[in-house]
Amino acid sequence: MDTISETSANPAIGIGSRFSDFNNSFKFALRSLLTACSNEEFYKAFSSFSSTEKESLHRLYLQVITSLHENIEDEFDSICHRTKVGATLDAVEEIVEERELDLLSSNRSNMTDVAENLSTAKKNELQHLMQMVQAAEEHNQMIRKRLQLLKESRHALSGSSHAVEKFRSMNVNYGANKGDV
Repeated sequence: MDTISETSANPAIGIGSRFSDFNNSFKFALRSLLTACSNEEFYKAFSSFSSTEKESLHRLYLQVITSLHENIEDEFDSICHRTKVGATLDAVEEIVEERELDLLSSNRSNMTDVAENLSTAKKNELQHLMQMVQAAEEHNQMIRKRLQLLKESRHALSGSSHAVEKFRSMNVNYGANKGDV
C-alpha cells in the first residue's frame, strides 16, 4: 500500500513496468539522437578549420549536447509529473491485467465447449472414415467377383478351345481315314 500512496503523491513514478519502460525508452532514444555524431564526422564537417579550432568547437559541442540532454530529460520528467503519466500507465496496466484474467476465466468455460466440439468433429471424422472403408471393402468384393467370373469364363473358354481342338483333330483324322478307304 505504501507504493500506491507514493504513486499518488508523485505521479511520475510508476508502480508497474510500463512507466519504467516508457521512461527508459525515451532516455535511450534521446541519448542515441544526441550522440549520433562521431569525432571523425565532426572534424570532417569543419575540415577547413585548424586542429585547435576543431578541438575547441568539439568541446563546445559536447557542452551544448550535455546541457541539452539534461534539459530535455528534466522537461520530460516535468511533463510526466504534470500529466500523471505514471499513474495513467499503471491504470492501463491494471486494466490489461484484469482483462487477461477475465479472458482466462472465460477461456476455461470455452475449453469445455472446445473439447465437446473437438470430440464431435473427431466422431464425425471417424464415422466418415468407417464409411469410406466399408465402401472400399464393397468395391474390393465386387472386383473379386469379377475376377472369379473372368477365371471361370477363361476356364470355360479353355474347355471350349480344348473341345474345338479335339473336334479339329477328329476332323483331320476322319479326313485322313476317309482317304485311306
